[in-house]
Amino acid sequence: MIRLAETFSGIGAQRKALRNAGIEHEVLVTCDWDVTAMVAYDIIHHGPLEFSKFNNMTDEEVMNEFKRYSLSMNGKVPIKSNSSIYKKPDVLRRILGAKERSNNVGSIMEMRATDIPNDCNCLSYSFPCQDLSVAGFWHGNKGGIDRLSENRSNMLWQIDRLLSEMETIHKEKPRFLLMENVSNILGKRNKPNFDEWLVTLEEYGYYNKVMVLNAQNFGLPQKRVRAYMLSIRINDQPQGFDQVLNDYFSQNDLTNFHANVELNLENYLRLNMANEIYLNEALSVQPNNTKSRARIYRDNHHILDNEGNVVNEILATVTTKQDRHPNSGVIAMPHRQGKSDFRYLTPRECFLLMGFSEDDYNSLLNNNFNMSSKYSLFSLERLYRLAGNSIAVNVLMEIFSQIDDLNEKYFYDR
Repeated sequence: MIRLAETFSGIGAQRKALRNAGIEHEVLVTCDWDVTAMVAYDIIHHGPLEFSKFNNMTDEEVMNEFKRYSLSMNGKVPIKSNSSIYKKPDVLRRILGAKERSNNVGSIMEMRATDIPNDCNCLSYSFPCQDLSVAGFWHGNKGGIDRLSENRSNMLWQIDRLLSEMETIHKEKPRFLLMENVSNILGKRNKPNFDEWLVTLEEYGYYNKVMVLNAQNFGLPQKRVRAYMLSIRINDQPQGFDQVLNDYFSQNDLTNFHANVELNLENYLRLNMANEIYLNEALSVQPNNTKSRARIYRDNHHILDNEGNVVNEILATVTTKQDRHPNSGVIAMPHRQGKSDFRYLTPRECFLLMGFSEDDYNSLLNNNFNMSSKYSLFSLERLYRLAGNSIAVNVLMEIFSQIDDLNEKYFYDR
């Protein structure tokens, strides 16, 4: 059985993968300070929001409870003490309800070793990648994963802090650690710091298996190349056990994995314009006809031609934005006055391409709520961000299957 601590939990791709793979599991604790992701996680995995406990509190009590935590509306900066959100106690009640039901501790900076239950045998961490990516570098984010850099990608070292705290209080560290990030974490700029992280993990007693995996080899029609690292604590195993693991991964090499499924992009696109919901969603992502949009159309993959035929079966990486270059691809659309003759992928399609289901996506729409008179929590922009920041579920399914297999074969933790 996998008992998971899900840090940087996002919308819960790890939990989704465990469920899809049919692996017996329990998610013990989650950790994400992004309010939108926190609420989305709770809805996707637990159903309609439940916050009756907080209805029994006064508005002032709710506000004071909310202020106890360092949370963010955009995943980048904390909510300010004078934010207008504090004038919306019913919104705060919903957020607090989601936080409590998903056992979300909030910011990784506030998480402590004592927040991780003693029976946790797996901890996942997918820390922010913006300061590691090639795009981030060209936008001046050059700190990478330097331990002392002041950016979001140095959140990696919060995992080091948690493991160190566990040692200090003589708490057994998780048997498995699972990392996911952009492949550039292994590049020249970040190599010295990543090597330092590998050495740190080895000093904690972990064996490390690093893999670069592409989602398209796991049954999802998008080119999404990411670095994964499975760390296995073996300091309580016989000498030479690392060779046992070397042999296991040699025989079960996920870098050579190819899912036995036909990649059919049309299964992920919503092209039936007779469906009013799909039509309205398509129209909502048909951009205005501007020079910059003309360049986007010219320079990005064309997913469908004017006759509706699939031109590219494999899309570019689903990112947090589509109204940009590069994006995942463009789809031809009938001309409308003032509009471009194409559309972007819809957030629904992005969720599907990440391995989530239509039921997951619909649950967010059905439980959306207003943050103000002008916008709702799950706006178009935020839905794109939730999908683009997530992890390819199908890849995680195979990695967790290996964790489950290793756990039963060698560690007898059932």
